[in-house]
Amino acid sequence: MSFRATARLPGALASARPRATLCSPKQLTSKTTLRHGSELAPGGELKKTPLYDFHVARGGKMVPFAGYHMPVQYASAPLAQSHTFTRNSASLFDVSHMVQHTLKGPAAAAFLEKVTPSAWSGMEAMQGKLTTFLWPGTGGIVDDSVITRVGEDEYYVVTNGACYDKDNKYLDEELGKFGGDVQWTRMENSGLVALQGPKSLEILQQVLASDIDLSKIYFGQSFWAQLKLKDGGASHPVLISRAGYTGEDGFEISLQGDKYPALETTPSIAEAMLDAAGPERLALAGLGARDSLRLEAGMCLYGHDLDDTTTPPEAALGWIIPPERRKAGGFHGAEVIIPQLTPRSKGGAGVQRRRIGLVVEGAPAREGAEIQANGEKIGVITSGCPSPTLGKNIAMGYVKDGQHKSGTEVDVVVRGRKRKGVVTKMPFVPSNLVRKVAAS
Repeated sequence: MSFRATARLPGALASARPRATLCSPKQLTSKTTLRHGSELAPGGELKKTPLYDFHVARGGKMVPFAGYHMPVQYASAPLAQSHTFTRNSASLFDVSHMVQHTLKGPAAAAFLEKVTPSAWSGMEAMQGKLTTFLWPGTGGIVDDSVITRVGEDEYYVVTNGACYDKDNKYLDEELGKFGGDVQWTRMENSGLVALQGPKSLEILQQVLASDIDLSKIYFGQSFWAQLKLKDGGASHPVLISRAGYTGEDGFEISLQGDKYPALETTPSIAEAMLDAAGPERLALAGLGARDSLRLEAGMCLYGHDLDDTTTPPEAALGWIIPPERRKAGGFHGAEVIIPQLTPRSKGGAGVQRRRIGLVVEGAPAREGAEIQANGEKIGVITSGCPSPTLGKNIAMGYVKDGQHKSGTEVDVVVRGRKRKGVVTKMPFVPSNLVRKVAAS
């Protein structure tokens, strides 16, 4: 589905989460409760990803999530086992509920620099990064997104499935107000799979049908390639990005339904990967493991750790705003966000609250649990679960500015009882992303 907004620009301007929360230490090995948005598709029926039958045939426990039937786990592996397997080997995740778009045209970069605080016009081709769409006036986060420049005037955009309706309305309205020459295409009937874990590179290299050396691709970089299919043939071109949501090395594979028969190709590619890798190297993983992995990696989940009232500096995402944008402004909410980037101690506005990580004793702290200091409420938990890697209960939340320093001791009210919590730097588990080292 494509939309176009066209107008002349003045002078210079003319030129990669699911809302899943694990429930308790016991449930980490058995079941997961999911909180989700846009649960029902128009007409009241859940949609199916291209891998729905594939999941059911392999023992996937299907639950409603972001308007889709999605696997939360598989009969062959409890959540903790699936989590650990990803950290030690590799797992394949179906993330086709995520929404894939393109923004294309002479004004695409200028539009993105209006609705996000990141820089796009000078970005390298086939390079992607995390950003946030922002509300005008407040600087609140509409959604977080990974955006990749795939052509001179073309950007590939991935947004959260749970924000489908809100994001579509937002982009439609913002393009209408902007008026520049931008074509917006939302890719329906598409597939998106994530291969994550330390053995991801060797597995993907084995199933590539294109002559590409993956050791020369770094985190955030993308490329077009063909993959081997179940029948031994080669797929249509797919967009592969070295990225992910687990903190481990990995790749996300986009099968774009606006160009190719992605509904048929996605299952064949998944089967070819499983066959080539074997069960000792690659397993299927569901939403439950994805949630605990991302929390260990200190990554935000929209609707929990980010929302419409939260600005990037409050969410510890000030790093997505480069120096040139801090100086020039011009993006939605800049009048709020730019002063927040400078602490009050240095003459800026600073922030009233900050996102932090916590290690909590006793029972795990869940979303909504109160954070206290000396009996006074100073914040709230936004995500929490037992960490299979650390053997501790970890959580993410927001506290008053000044209470955010690592090592600060607080109380977290869990089921009516105060539990000791310690502010801890994130990621809780060191990330293993393969980044390109800048030339000296």
